[in-house]
Amino acid sequence: MGVVRTCAIKRSELDIFHRNLVAAAGIHRRKDDEGLRKNKLFSSLDDEDVGKTLVCVTSGVSYLGLALVNHLLVLGYSVRIIVDNPGDREKLREIRHEEMRNNLEIIIAKLNDVDSLVKAFEGCRGIFHTSAFTDPAGLSGYTKSMAEIEVNVTENVMEACARTPSIKRCVFTSSLAACIWQDNVNSDLTTPIINHGSWSSESLCIDKKLWYALGKMRAEKAAWRIANERGLKLTTICPALITGPEFCHRNPTATIAYLKGAQKMYSNGLLATVDVKKVAEAHACVFKEMNENAYGRYICFDNVIDAQSEAEKLAKDIGMPKEKICGDASNISLQRYELSNNKLCRLMSRPIRCSSEN
Repeated sequence: MGVVRTCAIKRSELDIFHRNLVAAAGIHRRKDDEGLRKNKLFSSLDDEDVGKTLVCVTSGVSYLGLALVNHLLVLGYSVRIIVDNPGDREKLREIRHEEMRNNLEIIIAKLNDVDSLVKAFEGCRGIFHTSAFTDPAGLSGYTKSMAEIEVNVTENVMEACARTPSIKRCVFTSSLAACIWQDNVNSDLTTPIINHGSWSSESLCIDKKLWYALGKMRAEKAAWRIANERGLKLTTICPALITGPEFCHRNPTATIAYLKGAQKMYSNGLLATVDVKKVAEAHACVFKEMNENAYGRYICFDNVIDAQSEAEKLAKDIGMPKEKICGDASNISLQRYELSNNKLCRLMSRPIRCSSEN
């Protein structure tokens, strides 16, 4: 696990991060990308992609979106952020700085309007659809209607990708929740494994009102359907509960929604987390490798919460009663699963945890 930092240091890091991001928030994209041509990151791209490094991030001001944008800028990409609220654009422009100013564009577009998205995607070589949504009421975390919106927006994004000639690749952010909710399995079998080939049961999600899992699963399946129909190059990443600095405060909807059914996840060995920076790194790595080695789905996690002390700490960090996660001794399930992200481990060069097994 990482080194525990003080709250003051975390805030300082966040301030630096936002200053760097806002510094790049120019409206004009740079005229010259010679610097990117010399960047080693792009040496493995195919000829038509050399120097063509403008990518677009939907929901770019979300918790994951900001981390991804920051990481892409550091790597040398030119990044276009899509926002649907003018207030978000102004917020990023409050502080001015010259460094990396021309590497970032902010465009207002409606995710429910395909034509608006096509205009926003024009000239981009790749799309990162981070699919972040908030609960308008600010209470329930994620509703059934939000699950439907998630699917509709995904269909719009994929259709816009298909209509935009410059787009060569799309990376879609799904969720581990789209994989882990399984119907009862045969207890005579060895420990069942949840990996990139696993899908949550739609009927189980509906029965248990797991709308977040249902929305992510249906949206991801819609993305694959359209990609196959329209010949789009697509990969999907299924991250566990995304954590990081002030994650619950800055990402409350997804956090609360993901943890619906937390007791069951914990008792089945399926409650996992992943740092937001690692999710951003995984997105960039998969995108880079899509012309060679990257394909299909990728599960992304770096910690499986097995111990009660870890579960209690997570509950404390989120501000919920520990019983909401830990339950009691009677909740311990006889059916335990194993999580595996071996596929992502093989793709990424740096060592990360490849299995929930000790």
